[in-house]
Amino acid sequence: MDTEAVLTLLQETAAQVINPRFQALVEGEVSEKKPGDYVTVADREAEEMITDRIRDALPDVLVVGEEATAARPELLVDLGLADHAFILDPIDGTRNFVNGSRDHAVMLAEVRSGETVRAWIWQPQWERSWVAEKGGGVMLDGKPLTAADPVAPWHGRTSAKELMHTETAEVRRIPWSTSCCGVDYPMVAAGEEDFLAYRTRLMPWDHLPGVLMVREMGGIARTVSGLEYEVGILDTSLVVARNEDIWHAVAKLGRVAGLDNRR
Repeated sequence: MDTEAVLTLLQETAAQVINPRFQALVEGEVSEKKPGDYVTVADREAEEMITDRIRDALPDVLVVGEEATAARPELLVDLGLADHAFILDPIDGTRNFVNGSRDHAVMLAEVRSGETVRAWIWQPQWERSWVAEKGGGVMLDGKPLTAADPVAPWHGRTSAKELMHTETAEVRRIPWSTSCCGVDYPMVAAGEEDFLAYRTRLMPWDHLPGVLMVREMGGIARTVSGLEYEVGILDTSLVVARNEDIWHAVAKLGRVAGLDNRR
């Protein structure tokens, strides 16, 4: 499938099954996979629609969707062994979606032999598309993305309560993330934020698309202890930054806060 066709698929899916449910969910259309982990009828229908279309075009490809993996956790093992796979989050930021926030997104990454080669993020309520190809940069709404150089003190967001409101001479007071990787990562890629600090557990559908985009813009995505983020890294904490200086400053804060106690 060519890159534009995949983006069109995400947009059409959002228009048909996600947007009509936005701020219009009714009783029985929202449930919890576990306490606080929401899933809606729109998540399930969007995942099914996108998965079917990809498999129709590429019968031999592995598709790893968030909702399918909830039922079949072994798909994460299959992903690590696959020559060619697509990783799908039908609605990233489901809690936001349920609560009527525009900060949700459809996210997809293509992985070949463990390497992310293409990524798509469609923000349906903001009507913004972010597309990356390895070695080809990032496109925002079909135009090459550019960003100004970061200037200290740096600003970013976190999902780790240990870092909430931390502040130093180099790092401004750190607020909570948007609770949507499909919004967080594009802000770093575009230079609207300088870093992200995520606490375990790192699910591939949340991070693979955005990590490719940040790296294509010259940024960094490593565990707090310094390992490059890749498929298969799950139980650790992650620092994503626009350059080395920012990464080292935020990773140091993470280590002091104990975020490197797993890996």
